[in-house]
Amino acid sequence: MTEPLQSWFGPGLDFEADPDVDVGKPPHLTEPPASAAAAAGAQAEPPFFFRQARRLLNVGGNTFVRMYRAFLAARAALGLALVATQLIVGFFGAQPSHWTIALCMLYAAQAAALWLLPRMQQGASVHAMARISSPQWWGSIGLDLAVFGSLHVLDRNAGVNYGALLVMPVLMAGVLTPRVVALATAAAATLLMLCVAGWAVLEGADIGLRMTQAGFVGSGFFVVSLLASELAARLAREESSARGSMEFARQQAQLNRLVIDEMQEGVLVVDRAGRVRAANPASRALLADGQAVKAVRSAPFQLRGVPSWQPLVQAVERAFVAGSWPDGGNNIDLLFSADSRRSLRLRMRFTRRSESDASEDLCVLFIEDNRQLQARSQQEKLAAMGRVSAGIAHEIRNPLAAIAQANALLAEDSVEPRALQLTRMVASNVQRLKRIIDDVLEVAPGSLATPVPLELCLLVSETCLDWARTNELAPGPADPLSCSLPQQALVVGFDPEHLRRVLVNLLDNALRHAEPGPASVQVELLPDPVENDSWVRLTVFNAGPPIPPEVERHLFEPFFSTRSRGSGLGLYICRELCERYGARIDYRYRSDPARPGNEFILHLPCWPTRAGAAPLLPQSLDE
Repeated sequence: MTEPLQSWFGPGLDFEADPDVDVGKPPHLTEPPASAAAAAGAQAEPPFFFRQARRLLNVGGNTFVRMYRAFLAARAALGLALVATQLIVGFFGAQPSHWTIALCMLYAAQAAALWLLPRMQQGASVHAMARISSPQWWGSIGLDLAVFGSLHVLDRNAGVNYGALLVMPVLMAGVLTPRVVALATAAAATLLMLCVAGWAVLEGADIGLRMTQAGFVGSGFFVVSLLASELAARLAREESSARGSMEFARQQAQLNRLVIDEMQEGVLVVDRAGRVRAANPASRALLADGQAVKAVRSAPFQLRGVPSWQPLVQAVERAFVAGSWPDGGNNIDLLFSADSRRSLRLRMRFTRRSESDASEDLCVLFIEDNRQLQARSQQEKLAAMGRVSAGIAHEIRNPLAAIAQANALLAEDSVEPRALQLTRMVASNVQRLKRIIDDVLEVAPGSLATPVPLELCLLVSETCLDWARTNELAPGPADPLSCSLPQQALVVGFDPEHLRRVLVNLLDNALRHAEPGPASVQVELLPDPVENDSWVRLTVFNAGPPIPPEVERHLFEPFFSTRSRGSGLGLYICRELCERYGARIDYRYRSDPARPGNEFILHLPCWPTRAGAAPLLPQSLDE
């Protein structure tokens, strides 16, 4: 199989030039339009470091185009030189032939037009110049061979050596065409020289001198062709290496951009002038006012000029002056308004210029919200505390069981009322400790959740009935419990015992804080209309005053309780169990004029229905 002919340069680079960046725009907060916001995730901002290298490769197009235009300019200059030569020769008394003058003028006109008119350059490509039959080859190299050969034939006995002009098409072919075509061009130029030399010999010239000169010139043509081909091949290899490095750099930049954009930590690249060269979405969100709709526009932008960013600008300036920054970072406060303040943890790293080890060029800022740091630290502490609590609970279980057994034996032998009262107190506190241990072990790290399909209406109905009997709630008009269940089957994925526990905890809290009266505690189950019927909403409501704000913010925190004998783990366990099964629990105050109160809402994902899969029917606790 024969390979297609192509130039040493191969296919040209196809890099799009980046538009110039307007460095004079003020760094105001801008509100992105809907279309820009939608495309923000699909099209990332061009990286600063990568853009500079791409611009260098884009200067003047690819190598073939630059070299082709350079040769066209040389041909135009050579055509003007030929016309000027004829004028100078005529000025000094020698009369060149009319054919010579006509050829020089026609060649100069064609070369100038081909150079100045881009329309005439259309079709000139690597593949076109690789074929001798192409019009582009004949419009430049072929025409040069014909014109310069004709000039050499017409003035073969004149003092002007037009044969030296054949170096131009030979050199052009060596650079822009494959080696076979370049050698063929050199061979054609050599044959022209030999033919002119033979014609001169027939007219009586010295055969040795003429043929030797033609042979030396022809050898020079081949040498020029080979050298030009080697230089073009070297340039092609350099361009191919640059193209490969550019593509690798492009992929690396896209990978780095993807990683940095997905980071939760804000990343800024700032220069000495306070200009942000690159910024990921997390950093722009941290620099924007959380209470405002507008967001910080994409980099580049200027930090100076925004009053709320002044502490950040001062920190960057101090870091550039000192040349260092604490490894652990420092805290700064951004004041957006009297009611909006954000505390940031700021860490910095510097990049040095290659020409000077003492100066710093760019600074990379890592920004984190102190609230997120504190929340992460709190989560780590809670996880560690959970592991420790689980270990302690396991150790307490055995002596607690021994205490319960010993107390039971004492109760059997005691007949005095005082002794029986003490044993009942011990038994009550033992049961309380057991419940606390069970609560701690329930949310211990490492517990695996295995959801199963449950028919929710039946489980809620049985749990509410059993809970009402346990709390001795008499059915009838004065019953404080009201349960509203749909007729349709609602299947969710949950562990039945865990869901019972969540519902019982919520019912206990509701009854404890509800106002006396009928239907003061209400349970409602229905498909969630907000989630397009793919979720189920279970609501536990109690009539009463709203929860105070200072208590509401700690509702789901562990070991927080408003009762002196409460463990503070009830709502925390509810939230943890819901999160295990992909559900969520929320609180809100129902400001209903007829019956205001507090309600906890469970959002449970529906179990995907499959053919032949039946939901698990929970068994009643009294069976």
